[in-house]
Amino acid sequence: MKAPSIFPTLLDSARALGLRAWQTGPLFRKAFRTAAESVQEVLRAEVQKGNAKLVADFLTDKAAPAVKALLLERMSVRLLARLGLRGVLASNVVGWILPFVVEKIVRAVLQTEAAARLQQHPTVTNVRHTLDELKNRLRRAVMPDFGSRAEVLEHDLPELPAAATSGTP
Repeated sequence: MKAPSIFPTLLDSARALGLRAWQTGPLFRKAFRTAAESVQEVLRAEVQKGNAKLVADFLTDKAAPAVKALLLERMSVRLLARLGLRGVLASNVVGWILPFVVEKIVRAVLQTEAAARLQQHPTVTNVRHTLDELKNRLRRAVMPDFGSRAEVLEHDLPELPAAATSGTP
């Protein structure tokens, strides 16, 4: 009895998918970077409007729920515009990347002395300086080799297996 030829096709497809999984890393870093920039832009805009205390409360996780909702809505709108995606895909990407980025930012503030500085003197200059520090800290967390100009070259990428052809091997 001859085995159906679908098994080699399934195995080849599974191998191809496994090898393509490494490609999600750069895409995630790009989405994370875009989300972090969107969050930074919204927070900087609020500081420029004179709401340094509001931003300080948001970064130290002490803001009122209505304030959090308003800032998160502005961040998500900014991120949707910057990603260039449409429809449900854009909503899903924003839905999982934005909370992750905001959590990382708040955690970075709470782990450093930035929280105490923000609570003591929430001036425009102080908050902007803290936002710059957070931007650099997030950049190092996502891209540890930032500044080294290390790049993945096209000819260094592993070759993917050829698509399975129909027929018996």
